Amino acid sequence: MTTATKKHAHLLGFIQHGVNSHATGMWRHARDKVEWNFARPEYWQHMARTMERGLFDAMFIADELAPYNTHEDSSDAIVKWAVQCPTHEPSTIVPIITGATKHLGVGVTLSTAFEHPYSMCRRLSSLDHLSSGRVAWNIVSSYSKSEWDAYGQKMTDRSGRYERLEEYMELCYKLWDSWEPGAIIADKASGIYADPEKVKVVSHEGKYYKCNGRHFCAPSPQGRPVLWQAGSSGQGRDFAAKHAEAIFAVHPTVERMKGYASDLNERLSGTYNRAPGSVKLIYGLQTVVAETRSEAQEKYERIRACIPPEGALAWMSGHFGLDFSKFEPDAIVQNIEVPGIQGLFDSIIYAKGGAPVTVKEAAMIYAQGMGMPVAIGTAADIADQIEHYMDEGGADGFMLAATYTPGCFEEFVDLVVPELQRRGRLRTRYQGTTLRENLLEH
Repeated sequence: MTTATKKHAHLLGFIQHGVNSHATGMWRHARDKVEWNFARPEYWQHMARTMERGLFDAMFIADELAPYNTHEDSSDAIVKWAVQCPTHEPSTIVPIITGATKHLGVGVTLSTAFEHPYSMCRRLSSLDHLSSGRVAWNIVSSYSKSEWDAYGQKMTDRSGRYERLEEYMELCYKLWDSWEPGAIIADKASGIYADPEKVKVVSHEGKYYKCNGRHFCAPSPQGRPVLWQAGSSGQGRDFAAKHAEAIFAVHPTVERMKGYASDLNERLSGTYNRAPGSVKLIYGLQTVVAETRSEAQEKYERIRACIPPEGALAWMSGHFGLDFSKFEPDAIVQNIEVPGIQGLFDSIIYAKGGAPVTVKEAAMIYAQGMGMPVAIGTAADIADQIEHYMDEGGADGFMLAATYTPGCFEEFVDLVVPELQRRGRLRTRYQGTTLRENLLEH
C-alpha cells in the first residue's frame, strides 16, 4: 500500500460539556484544566483551536440529561464523585466552538425522548446556519431511568423505542426537505421574500407524532446535519445502517472491531442498498502519549489513580440500568444480564479477551473510558496501534476519549498528529468547507 492509497484517519475529540467527561475522576488530576474553567467560553475556544490545529473532523459532545440514580437508588454517589456531573446542555457551546474555528465540526448529542421533532429540526438548522455547515447530530433516545424520572415521565418500553425513533426521523426529513430550490426570492422591489408555493406545509399525523406547519428555517448549508449514531444492539445497528452517515462504536479488541465492521457493511448493502464503506465507522480510543514508553506508562498509572471506586461503580450502574452495588465485587460480569446498553456492556465482557472480568474490575475498566482500548506509549507506538485498527479492524477513524483536558488533546496534536501525517494516515489540510464534506472524505 503506497502513501497515496492509504486510508486517512478521521479524528474526533470525545468530551462532555461538564467538569468531567469519560474518564472518571480526571477533575482531580494535577494537569486537568489548569487555569481553565469548563463553564467559560475561553476553555472551549482553546479546545476547539487545538483540535483544528490537529486537523480533527469534529469535537463530539456526549450528553446525559440527568445524574444517574441507579446506584443504591440514588444519585448521591454521582454528585459526590463528579461522575459526569455537573454537565451543561451541549448545544449551547456549538456557536462558541465554531466561532473560534474555520473548519472544525461539532457533533452534538440530543435526545429525541422529550423534544418534538419540530423544535429539534429548528434548533439543528439554526446551528448549521451559525456554523456554516459544521454540525452533526448524534441521535439518541434516552436509555437511563434517571432521565425519565427527571422529566416526570414513565420510561418507554425498550422494544418500541426504535419504532418511535423511526417516525421521529420521518418527520425530521419532511421538515428539512420542505423548502424547495428557488423558494427564496428576496425581491426588494416587490417586497416578496419567499414563494409560499415552494415552502411546503408539513402535515403529519402518525402513531407517535403530529405536526401541521412549515419548517421555520430556510435550508441550512448542509440541508440537514450530519447524522450520527451509536447503534450496538441488533435494532440499533439496523437503525444506524439505515440513517447514519457515521457510526460510533466501542470495541476493546481488533477482532471485535473487525466483526462489527463486517456486520455493519452487510446490513448497509444487503438490507438498505447502501454501498459498503459508505458510512464511516469511528471507534473509541483512549491515548496516553509521551516522549518515552516509561513516561507514558507513568502517566497512565496517574490517570488510573484518580478513579474513585464508588464513583466507577455508580457510573457503570447508571449506564447499564443495574445496581452493581448489590453484587459481590468478585462476581463475574459475564454471568450478569443488564437492561441497559448491551453493546457497551460487551466492551467490558471482552475487555480481557473473553477471560472472566469481576464487577470490581469492570467498574474500573469502564470508568477509565467506557471500555475503549487504550494506546499507551510514544507517538510511533500509538500510530502503530491506530494503523492496526484501521487496516485490520475496519476503522475509518477514532473518537479520542478525553483524560485530563486540554492537555490530552494538546499532547496528541503535538506528538501523534505529525507522526500520522508522516505515514500518510492523516490529512495535511482540510479539503471541504462543511463537516459532511470533510467527514466523508476518503
